[in-house]
Amino acid sequence: MSAEPSPILQRAFAILDCFTQDAPELGVREVARLTGLSSSAAGRILASLKDLGVLHQNPDTRTYALGSRVLTWAGIYSAVLDVRSVAIGPMQELQRRTRETISLYIMEGGERVCVERLESTENVRIVARIGRRLPLYAGSAGKVFLAFLPAARRDEILDRTELRPLTERTFINRDALLAELQKIRQQGYAVSCGEWILEASGVAAPIFDSAGQVCAALTISGPTQRFTLDTITRYANEIQNIAADISQQMGYNPRSKRNLP
Repeated sequence: MSAEPSPILQRAFAILDCFTQDAPELGVREVARLTGLSSSAAGRILASLKDLGVLHQNPDTRTYALGSRVLTWAGIYSAVLDVRSVAIGPMQELQRRTRETISLYIMEGGERVCVERLESTENVRIVARIGRRLPLYAGSAGKVFLAFLPAARRDEILDRTELRPLTERTFINRDALLAELQKIRQQGYAVSCGEWILEASGVAAPIFDSAGQVCAALTISGPTQRFTLDTITRYANEIQNIAADISQQMGYNPRSKRNLP
């Protein structure tokens, strides 16, 4: 059994999680409010993180932002994330063909994380922010992971996941979700229409590694009004071909037996 993280580490990470693209700079009072810590406790931890180079403090406003040490860690993480470097070229080709937002997700724990995205060139588009964490049960990319995971791993994730409605179209019934996952396994791709953003649709396909395990999900996403049945059919063919090409570059042999349920 793994040990519980120390309280000080939990508070430090709770503070770091407060910094987002929408709120890149925060003051002590804002951090205290967001974390539930006292201002004095928040201030001490912020000062310690600044001394360690994890945070930077603006000398004029006294607000804090993520520091250079985080950028170093991000560079190391990106360097070892092979699928990202392999996928970027095919993603650019897919965006050229579709003109929609192309995103690459990996799975961490019971969530999916966007690690690369190319924004649509259209005026109206769906933006998938890099680093954003989303549940697996809502959206085409999340469903791809659940569909192609080994059954035991999928059941483990679903057992500890509350199927909360993000929109009126989110799967909140486990049996209905499992039926959808079986369909995705059979056809090789997933479609989502308004499952985590009501006005957004997406088509996703799995990327497999050399061991035959799903290691990433590739998606085409955009406003639902542009995702007609004919368009979805075309995108499904496009994304399966691109995902298969990336999988092959990752060492996947399509003739080998995948570890599917």
